[in-house]
Amino acid sequence: MCHQESTSLSSLKTSVPARTANPSDNLERAVLFVVLAVMVLPIINACAKFLSSYSVVQITWARYAGHFLFMLLVFAPHHGLDLLRSTRLSMQLIRSSLHCASAILTFYALGFVALPTATAISFSAPLMVTALAPLVLEEKVRLVRWLAVGAGFIGALVVVRPGVGGQDWAITLLLVNAAVSAVIQLMSRKLAQHDGAAVSNTYMVLVGFVLMSIPLPFIWRTPTEPVDLLVFIGIGVSGGVGHYLLVRAFELAPAAFVSPFTYGQILGATLISYLVFGQLPDAWTWAGAAIIVASGLFILHRERRSKAARVDQA
Repeated sequence: MCHQESTSLSSLKTSVPARTANPSDNLERAVLFVVLAVMVLPIINACAKFLSSYSVVQITWARYAGHFLFMLLVFAPHHGLDLLRSTRLSMQLIRSSLHCASAILTFYALGFVALPTATAISFSAPLMVTALAPLVLEEKVRLVRWLAVGAGFIGALVVVRPGVGGQDWAITLLLVNAAVSAVIQLMSRKLAQHDGAAVSNTYMVLVGFVLMSIPLPFIWRTPTEPVDLLVFIGIGVSGGVGHYLLVRAFELAPAAFVSPFTYGQILGATLISYLVFGQLPDAWTWAGAAIIVASGLFILHRERRSKAARVDQA
């Protein structure tokens, strides 16, 4: 998401509240939901790549419009106007605007970069969160976690291989997007102390929808091919459904249990990339992705141990 989303799971999973294990957890159902999520969410980026001949504004609008409609149908009947009651409105608006910018960067770059490569780069965002946490959240990061962050960034360099492939500018956009996603995740952690997940999710979708609706009349291009229309619908539906599945997974089990499964998005992106675009990652991309995933999992393991130690001391 992690959210890309923008699209990456890494950014999406921070919009649900972190919690510890409790007797009501349903780990089997949580696994089912997160596995379905990592299968559905890569469809967002695949749709964006397929529609790359259209304006990125129109593509991003469709992504938010479908998700917004999904929230109106699923969440609004139960929560009503409570979805808009925020105690940190300015921070919600800034975070949501950054989320929209992240989606634009991702969707534009996907016109030039393979899906698995873009997905692997997106998972460097949690590493950036760890690197920025001492400054923003005043969290202590020990040497061993710094080493894991460094290894993860080496993995990102293995994936992008500057100077190879002739798309350095698109890769740069994805790296900038990963940094933006890291800022979004840090803001999400702060907001989680004040607003519920439903409120943060509502603002994320609503602000993106409004921002993209403003320039839409000036760049709109009506799809003439039925398949294009279906893909426009698909990008919105997959965003809403995929996000719902992920939220349900984090509701049913602790984040420390669910998070490792989200790296399966790389496999989902690879499968879709092969089936739809006939593209497979090369050995360097697989190697770099493996380093990034291993670094991320190690950091998750260290965070889990740190939290357990704090609970024991309490």
